[in-house]
Amino acid sequence: QLQASGGGLVQAGGSLRLSCAASGRTFSSYTMGWFRQAPGKEREFVAAMSGSGGSTYYAGSVKGRFTISRDNAKNTVYLQINSLEPEDTAVYYCAAKYYSGTSYSRSRNYDYWGQGTLVTVSS
Repeated sequence: QLQASGGGLVQAGGSLRLSCAASGRTFSSYTMGWFRQAPGKEREFVAAMSGSGGSTYYAGSVKGRFTISRDNAKNTVYLQINSLEPEDTAVYYCAAKYYSGTSYSRSRNYDYWGQGTLVTVSS
């Protein structure tokens, strides 16, 4: 089970840190990803991190502004979002993927999903 939190209303240029807490004892076995879905748009990949934390992946649109991290001792993955833009307004979802050999950017490869947390950026 995944529980995302940390969303809210923020002005453009501001920052937020999203958190996703996972239950279970095998958290470090899962690649963790963040996706987002803006109103009227399809869900899109944002960032992912391997189970060990040794590899990270970002969508081109967020690279340099978003940072994914994880604390396996706390079963938690984070998404630090800086320099927020109105275009970042979306529901952000965390997800867990067990098989490392599948694409990290395809939502269908993820096994578990959190409920989403809303980020709204005002201009």
